[in-house]
Amino acid sequence: MAGEIPDLHATERTGTGKGAARQARREQLVPGIVYGGGADPLPINLKFNELFKRLKAGRFLSTLFNLKVDGHEDVRVICRGVQRDVVKDLPIHVDLMRLKRTSRVNLFIPVEFVNEDKAPGIKRGGVLTVVRPEVELVVTAGDIPDHLTVDLAGLDIGDIVHISNVTLPEGARPTITDRDFVIANISAPSGLRSSDGAEGDEDGEGDEGGED
Repeated sequence: MAGEIPDLHATERTGTGKGAARQARREQLVPGIVYGGGADPLPINLKFNELFKRLKAGRFLSTLFNLKVDGHEDVRVICRGVQRDVVKDLPIHVDLMRLKRTSRVNLFIPVEFVNEDKAPGIKRGGVLTVVRPEVELVVTAGDIPDHLTVDLAGLDIGDIVHISNVTLPEGARPTITDRDFVIANISAPSGLRSSDGAEGDEDGEGDEGGED
């Protein structure tokens, strides 16, 4: 199931060059360029406040957007670079690349956990510890999943969910391929952990006393 792609609104920039870019910034706009996809480059302006908000939210460089420019068809784009002011560290130019439905991109996909009520470990007071609430995948632009699903049914205290335990969308793969990384685990409740730790300390002290 394809995920909902956020809209990114822009206007076509009529002028080019440093003069037009400076004028855009005076009007609280950030100049940019849209390229690739077998079409001519399109100079655009983005509203500074909207862009700054998205940058602060994070993952801007790995989010697929539906670019909407008046007078042009909507197109899927991904950011390939943000130039910043060397002093103020504010965005001054953006490069966006058009994507075809068959293009492969790196995106962070959220993880959804289901059937907590069917996990014996959680029923016994265990705690679900989420190590990765999202996973970076290489996916096809035309088939982006809403989320990855982790089924907790049957999992007990001490059980670990690795990426190999998660069913990925067809054609998708994790960007990390050299290890079977952890997504989540069910750990013992804090009271039980403390109790175990105390017993371990007592045993340790007894052993030391015996050696003397």
